[in-house]
Amino acid sequence: MATITNLWEDFPPASAGEETVAEILRSGPLRIERIVSHGQISAADFWYDQQEHEWVTLLQGEASLSFADGTETRLKTGDCLLLSAHQKHRVTHTSTEPPCIWLAVFWLP
Repeated sequence: MATITNLWEDFPPASAGEETVAEILRSGPLRIERIVSHGQISAADFWYDQQEHEWVTLLQGEASLSFADGTETRLKTGDCLLLSAHQKHRVTHTSTEPPCIWLAVFWLP
């Protein structure tokens, strides 16, 4: 029997204080996650440097990412972005009202 998942339900309220990550699917080197952010950002000295490619779409809210090369990208609901493996980036803004709901797809190069 197929399992039904609703991307807009079953996540903790902002008072929980932490971003929540739910794995939706894993198959071999492919992983899909739903990430809910309530204003969380990366620490000032932290950079994501992932071994996997990541395609992300913002299903709800607004966010900003900074990159090690000095560029910055603003995302709004419906925007998609491909982050190549080892493309150093950090989250510099996520909205609280509404919270950000991300759908992220990861795979190995």
